[in-house]
Amino acid sequence: MTSLYSHAGGDEALHRLEEIFYAKVLADPLLKALFPERRATHVDHLTWFTAESFGGPDRFTRELGFDHLINVHRHLDISEEQRRRFVELYMDSFDEAGMPGDEPFREAVREHLEFGSRVAQQNSRAATDDELHPLREVPLWTWRDS
Repeated sequence: MTSLYSHAGGDEALHRLEEIFYAKVLADPLLKALFPERRATHVDHLTWFTAESFGGPDRFTRELGFDHLINVHRHLDISEEQRRRFVELYMDSFDEAGMPGDEPFREAVREHLEFGSRVAQQNSRAATDDELHPLREVPLWTWRDS
């Protein structure tokens, strides 16, 4: 089975996708409260996370660790409207970046986004560590490529 990472086109394609996406969230009236300023490393970190999730190199885990992801979402109080907008802008960016358009791949990416955005939302609302989502490592997302 081909990994999502390979099917996407590897780091270069994912970096292009994340760059487009990050520009969109920084400009979006609903999401800019969650992304108040451009951070020089954000696109790289997004790329590392997506690459690892899709079966590519484990750079996110090695360089940052999953606790980093938990900590950046803590106390953001992500609303359902913001969560849905995040997914919508990502899928718009997916199309704009020229990612493969086959339905199985597209559906796997959407499922990954839906799951990940719900984890982030739960962690953003957690008042205590016990309220955090139990996920503590970058999930490996798989798919059926045929």
